Amino acid sequence: MDHENTAAPKKKSGWLNLAIDYGPLLIFFLVYRYFAPEDASNSVAEVLAVVKGTGAFIVAALVALGMSKWKLGHITPMLMLSTALIVFFGGLTIFFQDPVFVQVKPTIIYALFAVALLVGWRMGKPLLKYLLGAAFEGLSDRGWMALSRNWGFYFVALAILNEVLRAALPFEDWLAAKFWLFMPLSFLFTFMQLPMMMREGLGKEEETEVETTQPPV
Repeated sequence: MDHENTAAPKKKSGWLNLAIDYGPLLIFFLVYRYFAPEDASNSVAEVLAVVKGTGAFIVAALVALGMSKWKLGHITPMLMLSTALIVFFGGLTIFFQDPVFVQVKPTIIYALFAVALLVGWRMGKPLLKYLLGAAFEGLSDRGWMALSRNWGFYFVALAILNEVLRAALPFEDWLAAKFWLFMPLSFLFTFMQLPMMMREGLGKEEETEVETTQPPV
């Protein structure tokens, strides 16, 4: 009698995905706030707080990567690239002790994904389907194509917004905006896509579960 060695798929968890996406940024924010000087003019202490927060950010991002593999059974290309850039630009921040590398990192991530998704869309390739894996089971190819286009333009908007805020705000306010502005915008944009996704097959397959997928931090 033959036995099939088929591993049971990992159970999806929207909360776990949210923790993996935003947990490292929360750790960065908390560590930075803990070490941030009360005197904003103390630039040396400010940079030291950023460096310590960045070190915690890198460690938390690597832990999140491992948790994704352990708990979800996979690591999406989007999460892999995001983590690699966190480690790279975080390393530059620590080495040069300059917060600008941390602030520029999201712009570069958003721009890379925007170019990839929009070029793929123009070529008829729904690249978001491969970046997110099986995040939206049942979604048709036409739905994936529309989602890739929409997220591509959204990433363009995020890249521009990040640069505007980076130029206009002090570091602490910019960091707070990552939570109180970027996160609500991402939730709103995700849920705005749901009507289209439902029309294109999302949730029509048996026992389909929807993950709340967010852009990289």
